[in-house]
Amino acid sequence: MTATPTAPRPEVPDLVVLDVNETLSDLGGLADAFAAVGLDPRDVEAWFAGVLRDAFALTVLGDNPGFADVATATLRSRLVAVDCADPDAAAAEVLQALVALRPHPDVVPGLVALAALGCRVVTLSNGAASVARTLLSGTDAEAVVEAYLSVEDAGRWKPAPQAYAHALSVTGVPAERALLVAVHPWDLEGAHRAGLRTAWLDRAGRGWPSCFTAPDLTADGFVGLAEQLGPGA
Repeated sequence: MTATPTAPRPEVPDLVVLDVNETLSDLGGLADAFAAVGLDPRDVEAWFAGVLRDAFALTVLGDNPGFADVATATLRSRLVAVDCADPDAAAAEVLQALVALRPHPDVVPGLVALAALGCRVVTLSNGAASVARTLLSGTDAEAVVEAYLSVEDAGRWKPAPQAYAHALSVTGVPAERALLVAVHPWDLEGAHRAGLRTAWLDRAGRGWPSCFTAPDLTADGFVGLAEQLGPGA
């Protein structure tokens, strides 16, 4: 009887680069904040997509906009449309809730498991580095993240190549030894074109959009990703 060959275990990267918004943080926590200021809580995902769209447009035009500035502007437009009495205060309230979000349940144990495999771990956000720091503060993952990086210091938002180059420059790791982990296909496409390996977290089971290059790895969360890379995979 011929044994069924097993697929080789993926090589453990030297560096794991983490997207932050949605990848680490659970935006579902904004539903109550949206409702409190008169916005439809079902619109959180659409709002966040609009923030990315507008920031990407400004990036293409040569700017490096602040996440809070774009997020506030897009929130204010939505609030004006629903006749909010004080759109500026309401937008600030939602952004406070954004900073107070908690990580997905798989994040902390998954990051600890990746570090146990010998991976260095950093975050790379299109938002402020302080948001990621706050998100993981007080958790077991806080001790394994060596740096909180932001495109504010890179000059361009992801998926521009300058963003990924910034993370590689700070850590001193060559692109081929780094793995970008994200829930966003556009982010993974940018990392792929910058020479990094990619891992897609498909928590919702949505399926990969064929317009982008397929990721090197796919998992349902960070724990699953660590299991794929681990010695028992």
